Amino acid sequence: MHEEAEANVDDQRVRKGTRFFWCSIGLISGCVGLVSCNQEQATAPASPLTPTSTSSNQLVGLLVDSNQTVPRKSSSHEPPAPEGMVWIPTGTFMMGQPGKEADVRPAHQVTLDGFWMDKTEVTNEQFAQFVKETDYVTMAERKLDPRDFPDADPEFISKTKPSSVVFSPPAKPIPFDVLRSPNIHMAWWRFVEGANWRHPQGPDSTIKGKEKHPVVHICWDDAVAYAKWAGKRLPTEAEWEYAARGGLKGKEFVWGDKIEPNGKPMANIWHGHFPTENTLRDGFRLTAPVGSFPSNGYGLFDISGNVWEWVADWYRPDYYRNSPAKNPQGPLDSFDPQEPRTPKRVQRGGSYLCIDITCGAYRPYRRMKTSPDTGLSHAGFRCVKSP
Repeated sequence: MHEEAEANVDDQRVRKGTRFFWCSIGLISGCVGLVSCNQEQATAPASPLTPTSTSSNQLVGLLVDSNQTVPRKSSSHEPPAPEGMVWIPTGTFMMGQPGKEADVRPAHQVTLDGFWMDKTEVTNEQFAQFVKETDYVTMAERKLDPRDFPDADPEFISKTKPSSVVFSPPAKPIPFDVLRSPNIHMAWWRFVEGANWRHPQGPDSTIKGKEKHPVVHICWDDAVAYAKWAGKRLPTEAEWEYAARGGLKGKEFVWGDKIEPNGKPMANIWHGHFPTENTLRDGFRLTAPVGSFPSNGYGLFDISGNVWEWVADWYRPDYYRNSPAKNPQGPLDSFDPQEPRTPKRVQRGGSYLCIDITCGAYRPYRRMKTSPDTGLSHAGFRCVKSP
């Protein structure tokens, strides 16, 4: 009965855009699997899936490989800064990366108007203030409503407790040659009842003492709700990449071409044999307090690593082929050839779990796609604001 109920719920979730918290291969592969760019993407069909619901101590410059400082670009027209934000000037850049994964090609020229961007990812204390003022309940904290799943067993639905996806490494190491196997990521992710932004690792965990850490277990709808309350919005994918590059052209990382210039970690990412051994070379096992590493050329902290960051755009692997050259807003619909029936939004920047053999997404051009109703223990966001 439970297996049948799960199948019915999953099918309805795809049709209705309703959240779904079971550990099914369909959902997990869409939200916490290997980054999409590790595989060649199929060509999108002529009639794509149209989603049924779109609900809801700063450095002056940037340390690069040659140990030189790249000054922040400034503008004589730069308006006064909103608190906690930096100005990203009007400009043109090459979005994507030639010779890389299929969904980041072709590299193409994009021009953007200037905008403000949060210096850091939204923190636990900032999100707590939002919740205090609005009584907002995140998706991970909500119970499933049997009315959303009329074909499923109501008793099964009613007994399901609020849950979220938590990194849970296996007891034994996974051989390197197995780490790229299909669905191998199921070995280190699981749904945990009671996991949410207040309890990142489960009901016995807390954010006390982690007020300056980025908030996690935030789905796209939660991020949009916070942004609206703050008088801001999520960045477009183009805005995010332009800002992340920090004025550098064509570099592999947001600080240059070497992953550790002068032998120093530049971001909170995974060091060691993933997913069982973390050497803590960068000083952190999970999230790090925002601003723990050098900023990029625009004064943005943790734009690489720490937690994934939601952007506004729907995901399509072929969008770069026809993306507008001026202020692109992303596609009108979503298509993921790996899960063609599940709408996805884009995430950027990688996280504390990223390592090249499985992810490598701390590069400014890399893309991830996730169902917008799914929160994870390594996913957060930052906001932007138009002048």
